[in-house]
Amino acid sequence: MPIVNLTVNGAPHRVEVAGDELLLDVLRERAGCGSVREGCGVGACGACTAIVDGMAIATCLTLAGRCEGANVLTTEGLAADDPLVAAFVGAGAMQCGYCIPGFVLMVRDLLAANRDPSSAEIDEHLAGNLCRCGAYLEIKEAVRRAAAGAAGATV
Repeated sequence: MPIVNLTVNGAPHRVEVAGDELLLDVLRERAGCGSVREGCGVGACGACTAIVDGMAIATCLTLAGRCEGANVLTTEGLAADDPLVAAFVGAGAMQCGYCIPGFVLMVRDLLAANRDPSSAEIDEHLAGNLCRCGAYLEIKEAVRRAAAGAAGATV
């Protein structure tokens, strides 16, 4: 089996992977990233989102073998006092929490590209993330709070 070297949340990982093994499974089972969750398995819900080499991706659609040398960020890699997480908590967007790690990383991805997104831009960027609790208004409020604080924060 091929060996893949990854940096996950700042820590190096050297893992053997099967040819059809998904990054989702490697992150959960070998890197201890429980926040990366399998929801739909077809890249439509956002629960499995991670940031790989600076871009938010669906790890349920990504073969681990194609991630040689990749730098991966999951919510486990965020600081305890991360302003983006604080924005989600402050807006009451946490609800059950299943989808929140994916939303947090998608918002991080959005704000890295656009520090002052319009409501339409927020909707468009988060369209691939689903919340069964229906906390979309709270999540959009969290994005607005994070954007307002983004000028002085590292996102």
